[in-house]
Amino acid sequence: MENTSKNERPNSLHLFNTMDKKIGIFSFFAGAGFLDLGFEKTGHYETLFMNEYHKAFADIYIASRKKMGIAPPVFGHQVTDITENLTNLNSIWLSDNLKEAKKSHDIVGFIGGPPCPDFSIAGKNRGQSGENGKLSGTYIELICQNKPDFFLFENVKGLYRTTKHREFFEAMKLKLINAGYYITEKLINAIEFGAPQDRDRIILIGFQRSALGDFGFKLNGSPLIKNFNWEKNTIFKADEVFGLNWPTLEKFIENTKKPMPSNIPVELTVEHWFKKNNVEKHPNGNHYFIPRAGLAKFEVIDEGDDLKKSYKRLHRWRYSPTAAYGNNEVHLHPYKPRRISAAEALAIQSLPKEFVIPDHITLTDMFKTIGNGVPYLAAKGLAENIFDFIYNNPIKDLKTSYAEVNSKQYSSVYQSA
Repeated sequence: MENTSKNERPNSLHLFNTMDKKIGIFSFFAGAGFLDLGFEKTGHYETLFMNEYHKAFADIYIASRKKMGIAPPVFGHQVTDITENLTNLNSIWLSDNLKEAKKSHDIVGFIGGPPCPDFSIAGKNRGQSGENGKLSGTYIELICQNKPDFFLFENVKGLYRTTKHREFFEAMKLKLINAGYYITEKLINAIEFGAPQDRDRIILIGFQRSALGDFGFKLNGSPLIKNFNWEKNTIFKADEVFGLNWPTLEKFIENTKKPMPSNIPVELTVEHWFKKNNVEKHPNGNHYFIPRAGLAKFEVIDEGDDLKKSYKRLHRWRYSPTAAYGNNEVHLHPYKPRRISAAEALAIQSLPKEFVIPDHITLTDMFKTIGNGVPYLAAKGLAENIFDFIYNNPIKDLKTSYAEVNSKQYSSVYQSA
């Protein structure tokens, strides 16, 4: 790539002639790296930097990727509080690295999902004043200060739907708009992307005005992007999936065999993913909590009884409830008298079977980081949506929504793309 000064970007023609070049990403609140892995496995992205506060989570990130043969980020692994990147030397260091990244990558973005218990109805619900809630504001400030070409922000639906938190969410959006970002948002469900899990999350995506111009988009007065196709890389419609005739409660009998119902998508079932990932022989297959009080309580809960606050038994031929393994929430194996293993939890998060957590990580840290992560297939689908918006978008007017375009024309354009 030819050199450009710090105030110049490659022109749009050059940009669209370099689609083989990967988009650079700086990852924050990286956890075990599910979101990053989803982006990278599209083949379109390269992680250049990661930040994670918890050392155990960072250890999983580093070890799992090494085992899968993924090169470490060129700007390293930063194991520290994200707020340190707003001030002093860390701020300068991050800014310099972002400038350096733009010399070798036409597009560079920030991705991250700040810790969400303070916005979760099932969690602490302390909002923006909570220690975790403040980190959402910090991430937005970091984006506004450094102005990457695009960003992705992920959080629980409580931030989006709860009245007491919605004001904070709207204030963050206004701050991003004032920093030059055009934005789009959607409440997604991981099951739409093929993950075997009912998991709602709010996703906010933004692009810098200057970058949109370089991508060839027609800018207008509104900072709201309407031509972002959120459904482009989904596989299912959540309302249709949830409306199917799924199995309900059945008496728990250890190690029984039950035939698969014929009227359900098998690829969304727990059992399908357990077999796909060969969980019994997976290196994390024996990593599960053993109760001190014995197994009696585990043996009386029906298969498929997953509506309780705790002690939810999964159904083998159904999708899992949200993979959340904190706050005393216990998920039980469908036909074994025990809690699910780390391997089974990874499968429910739709991770490839090659993803392995090192043995020295505590069970508490294993399950916490698994539950915190973005389901791999959802991350991959979102990454594809961003890539397709930039490179494969037939609608160049940001204020024109897909609903306003003739469906036949829309279909033919994408078939030829």
